[in-house]
Amino acid sequence: MEKKNIKAVLFDMDGTLTDTEKFYQKAWPEALAHFGYEMTPEQPLELRSLGRPFAVEKFKEWYGEDFDYWAVREYRKTLVEQILKETGIPLKPGAKETLKWLRDHDVFISLVTANDRERANRYLKKIGLFEYFNAVVCADMVERGKPAPDIYAYACKTLGIAPQETYAVEDSPNGCISAYQAGCNVIMIPDLTEPDEELKKVLYARLDCLLDIGDLFK
Repeated sequence: MEKKNIKAVLFDMDGTLTDTEKFYQKAWPEALAHFGYEMTPEQPLELRSLGRPFAVEKFKEWYGEDFDYWAVREYRKTLVEQILKETGIPLKPGAKETLKWLRDHDVFISLVTANDRERANRYLKKIGLFEYFNAVVCADMVERGKPAPDIYAYACKTLGIAPQETYAVEDSPNGCISAYQAGCNVIMIPDLTEPDEELKKVLYARLDCLLDIGDLFK
């Protein structure tokens, strides 16, 4: 593995820094059932980090042109908020320690998330991670969400850092593809699924946990 001259590390949130992706996997089928639809166990996995307009298109492909994506999504958001109210927002192992290590070693740190600004900032403050980030880049800052490269390209341009000088840390295929298409060095830390053979081709590294990131700088 060729050592890179890295100036910044860009983190996804759900499934990467927070152990919350499992809640979305539970809430999507419940939200669909509330509106009279059914989901297979595989379908919610395709929705990980899937942004607009791709999420809307995916649901219309599954359920037809009349499907009211925004109504179902709003209900799903309510379900997830209820879960988080009961459980709190669990962190992935090593999340805070990794961010602290990067900050102590003067590495620029940004969040690049499929969440909107309000929710991203609220979650980060609630779990005590907000102070570690030099920047927060969210899905509502760009026209197209993941897996399009827009959000990572926007992050790099706004931060004034070349994509090839960044590590993008992701847990999902859609997130990895987004970062790769923007030119970033993609680190996948699998959450719910391992990368398939095609996805492996775009990865700079596949790590077991966040704490392994520090080894890439040594």
